[in-house]
Parts: sequence; C-alpha cells; structure tokens
Amino acid sequence: MSTESLSTKKNLLDQLKQWTTIVADTGDFKSIDQYGPQDATTNPTLILSATKNPRYDYLINSAIEYAKGKVSSNEKAIELAADKLLVNFGSEILKIIPGRISVEVDAKLSFDTEGTISKARHLIDLFEEIGVDKSRVMIKIASTWEGIQAAKILEKEGIRCNMTLLFSFIQAVACAEAGVTLISPYAGRILDWHVKNFKKTYKSNEDPGVISVTKIYNYYKTHGYKTIVMGASFRNTEQIEELAGCDFLTISPNLLTQLQCSQKKIERKLSPNTAHNSLEPKITFDEKSFKWNLNEDPMATEKLTEGIRSFAQDGRTLMLMLKQRLYKENTMISEKISEDSKPFKLLGRLTEFMTV
Repeated sequence: MSTESLSTKKNLLDQLKQWTTIVADTGDFKSIDQYGPQDATTNPTLILSATKNPRYDYLINSAIEYAKGKVSSNEKAIELAADKLLVNFGSEILKIIPGRISVEVDAKLSFDTEGTISKARHLIDLFEEIGVDKSRVMIKIASTWEGIQAAKILEKEGIRCNMTLLFSFIQAVACAEAGVTLISPYAGRILDWHVKNFKKTYKSNEDPGVISVTKIYNYYKTHGYKTIVMGASFRNTEQIEELAGCDFLTISPNLLTQLQCSQKKIERKLSPNTAHNSLEPKITFDEKSFKWNLNEDPMATEKLTEGIRSFAQDGRTLMLMLKQRLYKENTMISEKISEDSKPFKLLGRLTEFMTV
C-alpha cells in the first residue's frame, strides 16, 4: 500500500500532527486527553469558564485554603488564591500532556515590565513548590513593548515565555529580537477585525489572519530565528488547514473534534524549505519605532488593547468569585463559632465557653 493511501486513512487532526505540534487551548482538562496534544494553553477567560463547572470546585477550594494558610490579609489572600488557582489547573493539565502548559500573568501588568517579571517568577515558584520543573511551564505575556522587555529578561533566567495577544508583524519582529521561546499570533481575531471593518467574507487562502501568521513564519525561518510560531484563536478549520506545517497550532476542543471527525486530505502549506523564498528584509525596532509603527496599524492597536481589557476583566471576575467564596467561608466559620458559644452557669456567674 502506498504512503499516499495510508495518508488518506488518517483523520485531519492526525495529518496535521505529521508537520505541526498540536496544542489544546482550554482550561477544561477533562476534555484534553482524547485529542493527544503535546502542550496546552490557558488564559483568564478559559480558566474563568472552567471554574463554572462544579467538577473543578476542589481546585478552587484548594487554592483558597492555600492562600489562607500563607497570608492574613483577605486582599492578599485573594490575589494569592488566583495565582494558585492557575497553578492548580496547570498542574492537573500537566498530568495529561507530555509537554508544557502556558499560564498567563495578570493582564493589568501588560505595561509594567518589573511587575510582569515579579509575577512570572512567583508563578514559577508556585509550580516548583509542588514539584513541577520550570521547563514544563511557559509564562504568557501580552506582546506590548513592556511585556516583550520582561520576557527578554525572563528568558535569560531560563523562564520560557509565550507572547500572547500578537496581531502584527511589528510585534513578531520585536519578540524574535528579544529571543522569546514562542509567539501566539491571533489569526481568528485578525479575521474578526477585517470582517467587521470591511464588511466582507474571505476565502481561506485570502484570510488576513492566515496571511499574517504565514508572513511571520516565513520571516522567522528565512532569517534563522528560533522562536516558535504558534497560530492561535481560530474561527474555523479552514484557517487551520491553511497553516498546516506551522510550528505549533493551539486549537479549542470544539475545533479539535471537527478535525478529528474529518477524513479530508490536506497538504502541508508552511515549511522551512519554502519559507526561504520570502524576500522580507531583516528589520529591527527600538521602543520609539515599535510604538509608532504599532500605532500606525489600527487593527493591531485595537485588538491588542481590546484583548488586554477583556483578559483584565475576566481576571477581575475570577478574583471576585474567589473573594465571594472566601468571605462566604469566613461567614460560615463565624456562624459556626457563634452557634458553638454556649452560656454556662459556673459558681453563680454567667460564663461563655467557645468550642475551638
């Protein structure tokens, strides 16, 4: 039987795995194993969604108990519980996948280099505290100038970074120059912006998100950058097919299922061999030129700020949920103490004994 005949028996997902590392984009780790991904990615939105499922209550409760045992201030406990919750989900996912988990720093730190570095180190410490080596963790950081500079420092410390909310060639160039491990260009959100603003539909090979990721991939391979390109935020399987051969692709469970159920035969679209046909000259940016050129790209500017606001809001919602649970737990303890305080007559005096 020919190699071609064997290939037709593979589903679309298995065909992709011949050329591309598949990453599961979800916080719902119970759904991951069936797809056999190498790595997994999470973000505040995915974690928030997963926490609404009662089967993950034990991870939330564990995070709250951990935080209560470490700090006395409720506000500090909530922030620590949020960090620990990310680590709890990450550690469970790592029991299922052979590779790495990406966890995201708070989006409110997107313009704070030192704050990002501190949070990244703290998350790594929390993982190492439970026996997870930092080699299995990637820290997700927004691709702002400040975030990229933080990643440059963290990479030198051996902390691997996944640069997220990446919508432009400018951001990709700066990330490669900083020597980051991986970038996540958001193909789907790029497409969303063009559909909304130009009121048109796109064929898969004309998709602006696909074109953007392809351009970045070809530039990296042409100029010898080691940074991994991981296409992300897909809206349909056609986008994924057009990027077959990209280093990594992070895909939602819904689309992974569609790929798994399809017997469509596909061809490799991206390859280091064909990438060298790219004529894009090598360029570099300093802070001023980076910010100016990013500002000149309305799509990238709008989607970056929108993404930061959205992730920050989901982070605040997650913190509010933890705050409510913490306060509810404290209230229940107070009520229990009150119930257990019983008055006793002792030697003619009214004395209260409290069960501890």
